[in-house]
Amino acid sequence: MTRVSRTSILLTAGAVLLGTALPAAAAATPFLNALTTVSTVSSTVPGNGDINPYGVAVVAHSTGHLQRGAVLVSNFNAASNKQGTGTTIMQISPTGKASLFAQVDPAHLPGRCPGGVGLTTALSVLSSGWVIVGSLPTTDGTAATAKAGCLLVLDSHGRVRETIADKKINGPWDMTASEHGNTADLFVTNVLNGTVAAGGANVNRGTVVRIRLRLPDHGHRLPVASSPVVIGSGFAEHSDPAALVVGPTGLTLGRHGQTLYVADTASNRIAAIPNASTRTRTAFTGANLTSGGHLNGPLGLALAPNGDVLSVNAADGLVVETTPAGAQVANRTLDATGIPPGAGTLFGLAVTADRTGVYFVDDGDNTLKILH
Repeated sequence: MTRVSRTSILLTAGAVLLGTALPAAAAATPFLNALTTVSTVSSTVPGNGDINPYGVAVVAHSTGHLQRGAVLVSNFNAASNKQGTGTTIMQISPTGKASLFAQVDPAHLPGRCPGGVGLTTALSVLSSGWVIVGSLPTTDGTAATAKAGCLLVLDSHGRVRETIADKKINGPWDMTASEHGNTADLFVTNVLNGTVAAGGANVNRGTVVRIRLRLPDHGHRLPVASSPVVIGSGFAEHSDPAALVVGPTGLTLGRHGQTLYVADTASNRIAAIPNASTRTRTAFTGANLTSGGHLNGPLGLALAPNGDVLSVNAADGLVVETTPAGAQVANRTLDATGIPPGAGTLFGLAVTADRTGVYFVDDGDNTLKILH
């Protein structure tokens, strides 16, 4: 049963008063009920030895080097196992064929990216072939040297064509995207606003920003990014030796593209930000979708085909399914290794192209796996 705190009741009540009540519809049959088997698809380690896979994105259309149905995976650590130093994105076919899609050279970027390159969970691929990935770099793998980073825009051949840097992009940690003809909205969490200076203490300064990309219709023109708009703020965040940073992580848009769900990792809840594509001011930490229960430090999020929210836990190996009404209706064990079982192994996830399973990364053994 989902445990609802007094804080969540107040947050939900506030949302109702603001005319942003959470959707009431609930799925009749949990998506996870039909999924029983975990299989390894492929290793995510490229030739240069990068490890710690974080971001997961499924390719919707073949173009350039991108293959429809394949999975892109970003690596956060270099072979040295220092966090915030990974530079590679792997492409893995549904049958397990793995190839290097991109290796980003921090010394030859086409624009500003404060601190260098350390590829995070913030990974999206657009139908036109543009790939956007977040960078939260360090020099020695510790939070003390973490820098603001940027978003890197790659073409369908894996070449970095531009960077998106702004004072409101400060440690981009996760991302989701929605497309509308010749524009796309990027929703990005940021986890470095005051985090390093706090030295491990919680600060309530994590943000969610929306960036609108104007997409070129042909030729070699590049996407044009708008100034970021802060649509969520005040999320708890802190540095952590094991995870580098703990703060707002997973993002996914609801079925109708209006409600943005946010994994509020440090507060063990999933938040809902209404009117995410159009709002012009912050919803602060949003309304409470769910908290406690089977959540245990939620990280990556994905939208199930039935409209429910899927989340994976940082502190154990569970995937949890929550309805838009806030009921936790199902969960499955994805990883049972380690002590405690599954702790620290899960991060990004995505529904398969045929919508019958869930891809997820296991950074305990550096693999892409599937629940089916």
